Amino acid sequence: MSSSSSDKVRASHILIKHEGSRRKASWKDPEGRIISNTTRDAAVSQLKALRDDIVSGKSKFEDVASRYSDCSSAKRGGDLGSFGRKQMQKPFEEATYALKVGEISDIVDTDSGVHIIKRTG
Repeated sequence: MSSSSSDKVRASHILIKHEGSRRKASWKDPEGRIISNTTRDAAVSQLKALRDDIVSGKSKFEDVASRYSDCSSAKRGGDLGSFGRKQMQKPFEEATYALKVGEISDIVDTDSGVHIIKRTG
């Protein structure tokens, strides 16, 4: 196995956008009306509640992602596929690489919004 493929990771995520997000629109909110009126604190509260449901086993990560994530990856249950270093925003990359496979991150802030990340490979 070459070193280039071995340092790739695979992850899924749930993104909640807010008024500070770089792009204030998503597949759920094409006009960005909800996003523009969502504070970061409100986005974090929503994401924490969703994370609690996943960690407690009440909900599946993929189901939550497909319903609530503001990323187009929601269609794939949040799956972003495999990626290497320098392909994602730095905080996202660092959080993903710090996780063990199967683990779910705490809240991660990027220019896109707030995320929770599940490392899948």
